[in-house]
Order: sequence, then structure tokens, then C-alpha cells
Amino acid sequence: MILMTPVILFSLTVHEYSHGRMALRLGDDTAQRLGRLSFNPLRHLDILGVLFFYFVGFGWAKPVPVDPRNFEHPRRDMMYVAIAGPLSNIALAVCCSFFIRLISPEFSYLFVILAYGIWINVALAIFNMLPMYPLDGSSVLKGMVSQKIAEGMTNLDRFGAFLILGVFLLDHFAHTGILETILMLPINYSVLFLSQETFPMIIEVLRASFA
Repeated sequence: MILMTPVILFSLTVHEYSHGRMALRLGDDTAQRLGRLSFNPLRHLDILGVLFFYFVGFGWAKPVPVDPRNFEHPRRDMMYVAIAGPLSNIALAVCCSFFIRLISPEFSYLFVILAYGIWINVALAIFNMLPMYPLDGSSVLKGMVSQKIAEGMTNLDRFGAFLILGVFLLDHFAHTGILETILMLPINYSVLFLSQETFPMIIEVLRASFA
């Protein structure tokens, strides 16, 4: 579990940095002015989000502040900013999947770190693409639908965080398996696609960690 911590912090940091960098490229320097355009994990750390990673398997960082009023095309540009985070995690997962095939499992620590790197980044990407505020998928979907539908979705945003937290708590205490049903199949297939022959060993690493 000690080896998982730097992987979680780095993955969350890259995710949030990518949001801020994309926003800056599109004309909004809010994250830069507030010191959030940084690879320092402490600037992005959300303690509750990290704890959820350990105990639930999914988590989050402190969202990077973005001001859509600085964009030329706010709804479209917010979609680009939102999708930059999950895409950065996919890129990290691909990098880890390349190197894990070059490492013998006998080099246990490095193999375990790369296994975490694949699973955590795939989980971050897929979880954040759920079309529910405050997750990135909500902004991506709003950028793809009509203005009227996007406004209707925005009116429901205030319920999103409570709904996500409620599902987390139901899964953890009532063992409803809602998130597992929605997310584990695409996560497992994505990890299998990336890791290929190393997939069984990665699953063993994860089972040992969360047992």
C-alpha cells in the first residue's frame, strides 16, 4: 500500500495539471494565477479523495479552478478542458503498460508500481468520464449536446456531488455494488487490453493490496 501512494498522488496531479494547462491554452489563466498549474501534489491534494482510493478503489483530487468567461467558446472549450484530465491518465496508463512488459515480476517493487500505474490511471479516466457533475464527463457531455439540454443539465448539477457520495456510501456500507457494476467491467477490459500477458499478475497485485 505504501507503493500505491506516490502513484495515486502523481496520477491525480497530472490529471489536474492537464485541466489547468488546457484552460491556459484556451485563454483562461485562473489556475496559473492561483498556483494550481503545478506538478506539486500538495497543491491538488484532497484528503477525502485519496482516502476513497484506498478504501473504495476510486477517488479524486481538488478540482482546478476554471473561469469559462475567459473562453472564446465557453461550452466547447470547457469540454476540451474537461477531457484533458482523463486523456492524460490514459496516456500514463499506456506508458506504464509499455514498461511493465519489459520488467520481470522478480523486480517486484517496480512491477507493483507499474501495475498500480495502469489500474489507477484507467480507473481515474473511466470514473471521471461518468456524465455526472462534478466529474469531467458532465462537461464533456454538455459540450456535445444542444444549448437547451446543456442548460437543463446545469440546473441539476447541484445534486451531482450528493448523488455520487450517496452511491459511494451505499456501495461501502450496504454492499449494493452500484459502482462495481457500472465501472469494473470497462476498467478490467481496458487494463486487460493494455497489459495483455501481464494482466493475471496485475490482478494478483491488486487483490493482495485490497484484500
